[in-house]
Amino acid sequence: MKPVAVPTAGTRAQLPQPMLSRRIPFARQVADTLRDMIIRGEIPPGGRIIERTLCEQIKVSRTPLREALKLLEVEGLVELSQNRGARIMSFTQTEARNLFEVIAGLESLAAELAVTRIGAADLATLDDMHERMCRHYARREKDPYFELNSAIHDTIVRASENPELIATHAGLMLRARRGRYMAILDPFRWQESVAEHTAAMAAFHARDPERARLVWRKHLLRTGETVCSVLNSETKPSAAATEPDAAG
Repeated sequence: MKPVAVPTAGTRAQLPQPMLSRRIPFARQVADTLRDMIIRGEIPPGGRIIERTLCEQIKVSRTPLREALKLLEVEGLVELSQNRGARIMSFTQTEARNLFEVIAGLESLAAELAVTRIGAADLATLDDMHERMCRHYARREKDPYFELNSAIHDTIVRASENPELIATHAGLMLRARRGRYMAILDPFRWQESVAEHTAAMAAFHARDPERARLVWRKHLLRTGETVCSVLNSETKPSAAATEPDAAG
């Protein structure tokens, strides 16, 4: 099996360079950078990480990189092996289906609770986030769209004011964010998703908990279906700083 192609200097120059700061723990910041790369598919799943290439790409030494990989192992995004080094965990169709079934249940319950608990100021903030997200969609700006989309989901969960639900959801989202980003790679699903967000906002303004629950459950289940479809269609590895795992 041939190694996955490593980006050339010209290829890497086209990618946004991470902005590292000294204001937060360095290893955690490196972990944040790597997590975003995994979510956006810049580091494909299943391959062994080539530390030298990643160090060059994000301009860090091997020590903080290895510390960051340990943090991502706790999140279930990276697998560390004493003999084979580190690799990005694969995301299978079965895992995606199971994960989004649970998330659909949690977030639909959160929406049902949030409709009756969210205050006018927070609802206005949610309106503003939704409008900005729609503008990013109109310009087909995937990354800022995705960030606002994720923030809207998290805001609705927090508005449920249920600590157990919020904590459980936060743990699941460590792996689900990669799936959510994959879903917007499908143009039809992206358009459909915006319409579902608009319907959810209408339910919030109507203070209709049952409608909010149904709309949000359908939204998350459809996202899960799209992720499974994307995973099924992926047949070629992406170019990134990994090489195939010898164990297959």
